[in-house]
Amino acid sequence: MSRTRTVSRARTTAAAALLTASLVLTGCGAGADVSAGDAKGGGSVARAADGGKAAPEGAADAASGSEKAPTAPGKAAQPQHVIRTASLSVEVEDAAKALVTARRVAAGSGGRVENESTERLDDTYVVSRIVLRVPQEQYDAVLTELAGTGKLLARKADAKDVTEQVVDVESRIATQRASVARVRALMQRAEKLADVVTLEGELSRRQADLESLLAQQSSLKDRTTLATITLELTEKEKPGADKEEDEGRPGFGDALSGGWNALVGALAWVLIVLAALAPWLALALIAFLLWHRLIRPRRAARTGTAPETRPLPEANAAGVTTVPEPPVSPEK
Repeated sequence: MSRTRTVSRARTTAAAALLTASLVLTGCGAGADVSAGDAKGGGSVARAADGGKAAPEGAADAASGSEKAPTAPGKAAQPQHVIRTASLSVEVEDAAKALVTARRVAAGSGGRVENESTERLDDTYVVSRIVLRVPQEQYDAVLTELAGTGKLLARKADAKDVTEQVVDVESRIATQRASVARVRALMQRAEKLADVVTLEGELSRRQADLESLLAQQSSLKDRTTLATITLELTEKEKPGADKEEDEGRPGFGDALSGGWNALVGALAWVLIVLAALAPWLALALIAFLLWHRLIRPRRAARTGTAPETRPLPEANAAGVTTVPEPPVSPEK
């Protein structure tokens, strides 16, 4: 029974040791892989561990101070990775025909149309915008052909070297894959449930990191393989637009007609206002007549300021009309 417990403890200790060693080796794996790719001494030591074949190469490195060492025949130059983008603004006669030409050029170069939009402004001209993705090898030829579709108004090109970023992502992917493989090997050896659970969590985290690196690699590959060209097409201003503007200006007859219409409209509004005020004016006239015929004489009689009445002239026997003298008020 004690022997069984001893064996079980030994297995548990071995599993824990393997897990610790894997975590430590994973942290150091990235630096070791990069250093092994750049330093020749490290590569020579690794080859010496296999069979001692690195001695001639080391001797050649030692003699490089006096003579130039020859380039290794199997070592190729690192390819360059560049992201190219460009934008063109071209004035054309017909935007629809120019769009057809742009699509044909992109398809002929092995590329594709990624985005396209067309807008009509002021019902006079059309503005179109199209985004093309073309292979890097056809980049300059496509730019030249698109610029020749009309009058070039603006051009902007940009090139960004991402070789170091591509190499770094590739190295990290290789390291992460090796790390995932080591964790899977430990999971096959683990016998305790707690160790299996810990290793599964570590495996999930490392696989997520690996997928993120693979996504970055795919994005870089797409942008370095296909260049992006944004083309803006604008139609020329039509020459008949100025004539239409001149024709739209009012002449003498239009001005006279407009003045007459304004006069008629003003008179119509005056009549409308008078018609609206007619009931009030009639009521005001009736009130004035009542005051003048009834109220004013009564007020004058009450205050004794009635107008004096003279006797009518009389004719005598001789036919002479005599005007009676007004009565003389007695002096006080």
